[in-house]
Amino acid sequence: MLKVSLSRKKNTFIYEPGQEIRFSAGSFGWETEDEAVNVCRSRIFYIIGLFLLIYAVIIIRIFNVCLVDGIQLSRKETIYYRPRNGIVSPVHRANITDRNGIVVATNLPTVNLYALPYEVGNPEVTAQKLNEIFPDVKYTEFYSRLTKKVKSKYAKVLLKRNLSPTQQVKVNALGFPELEFENSEVRVYPQKELLSHVLGNTDIDSNGISGLEKSLDTRLSSSTRDLQLTIDLGVQYMVRDELMKAKEKFKAERATAIVMDINTSEIIALSSVPDYDLNRRDFKDKDIKFNFATLGVYEAGSVFKVFNTALGLDSGKIKITDSFDATKPLKMGRHKITDYRVPAKWLTVGETLIHSSNIASAQIALKVGKALQIKFLKNLGFFDKIENLEIYEKGRPLHRSEKYWQDHTVATTAYGYGISVTPIHIITAFSSILNGGIYTPPTLVFETNNRKSKRVISTQTSMDMRKLLRDVVIYGSGKNANIEGYEVAGKTGTANKLENGRYVKGKNVTSFVSAFPISDPKYALMVIIDSPKGLPETFNFVTSGWNACPTGGKIITRIAPTLNIAPNFDLQTQREKVLKNYGIKN
Repeated sequence: MLKVSLSRKKNTFIYEPGQEIRFSAGSFGWETEDEAVNVCRSRIFYIIGLFLLIYAVIIIRIFNVCLVDGIQLSRKETIYYRPRNGIVSPVHRANITDRNGIVVATNLPTVNLYALPYEVGNPEVTAQKLNEIFPDVKYTEFYSRLTKKVKSKYAKVLLKRNLSPTQQVKVNALGFPELEFENSEVRVYPQKELLSHVLGNTDIDSNGISGLEKSLDTRLSSSTRDLQLTIDLGVQYMVRDELMKAKEKFKAERATAIVMDINTSEIIALSSVPDYDLNRRDFKDKDIKFNFATLGVYEAGSVFKVFNTALGLDSGKIKITDSFDATKPLKMGRHKITDYRVPAKWLTVGETLIHSSNIASAQIALKVGKALQIKFLKNLGFFDKIENLEIYEKGRPLHRSEKYWQDHTVATTAYGYGISVTPIHIITAFSSILNGGIYTPPTLVFETNNRKSKRVISTQTSMDMRKLLRDVVIYGSGKNANIEGYEVAGKTGTANKLENGRYVKGKNVTSFVSAFPISDPKYALMVIIDSPKGLPETFNFVTSGWNACPTGGKIITRIAPTLNIAPNFDLQTQREKVLKNYGIKN
């Protein structure tokens, strides 16, 4: 039988005649169709696995950066970052708002115009065209800057700051390659002069130079979070409006007013006129920027009798039923203490305030003594600058050294002479006298958390003072502020004006300090008018009862409804008025 033998190395195949020859794919290195599909499928799985691994690494990294560690920003990036919209803002100084969120100071993005002197081809034409766009800048000034000698061809020369979008478009349309723009920002004050003495100003580089802008410069420039004030813009407007009217009516040199929450010492309004538009920087008269409310120290006159009376009652050395001899002047060495239009008789503590007797007030102080008087005035903050108040311009009280504080100093201090303080000192101390006896340092911003309150008089003394000062408005010199329904209590004061160390004949500073409603005190108000003139309707009198007091009454009438003070009409008083109108005796 014929046999064929085929050899392939190790494998041997025997072929017999008539037999079909079969070869395995592996015998000659061939692949079948199923094996090819399996290889392709394996490779696809490898690729998918690789992509899944890459995606897993990416997801883990995102989770680690965003949720675990957080996105780390540098200090500079943090300043510019605004979480509210997630974008980077070109403005880096925080807004200032009133207590209701109304913006009173903000920064707007703008551009400055520069020139590259080395690239200026025709300075005459360039200067002429720029002068047409900016007529407030002289042609010669533009020409001088465009031809200025610089050390480097890359050196820039400032031509104009804070261009409007329209101006920028016009400059671009000139097509002069030597002109370049640089992003900048400008501080603007939408309310103009309304808060001029509170906010202050910034310089051209947005650095604070006065007011809150200066004292809180670090806070405003290191965070874009709005700074919220305690000021109520509506109340501020009404107060300023009445001050402007009073200044004009009485032909005064200036007028000042402060409204304060009597329990928290938050300043609701603070105005001093004359004032100025914060958006302008070309005022030559520096006096117009003087903030009398916080910086001006003056002898307050009879409003100091409030503190003298509270001292006497709280010391226990004076009883509310005590009387004092005001029948004749009080001799103090070579000097005499006299009264102005006060009945010459023995006066009770209440009558001393109602008639504003210097003689009786001095006797109260002398009975209390030097040591207690100094301690009490210190406790009310009358010996120091109010350090925690956020505004930059703050005055330091002027007074005699304790070493030279003699009996005549004790006596004159009782009625507001021999010690000079600021209006903000007075209204803060006054609030503590009527709010139950708690002194809290004043504030202009809600962020303050370092204020510490302290008790200065007893609750009973505070209650007694409420009644006594209400009587001053009903029966005494405060009658022109007796606004029906608002239970006003307060004290007037008229002091001779000091200029260059001398009292000026015919010049006075008049004051009225008050609180309302006195049955449950909510707010305090102080009004000061500097050098008012007498009018026919005031019978040519220039005392506080004829100018500062009625001005205070008008302010209270306007602001009380805004401050949600509901009128509280005394039914008995109303009944008496009705009967009087009909000629019926009660």
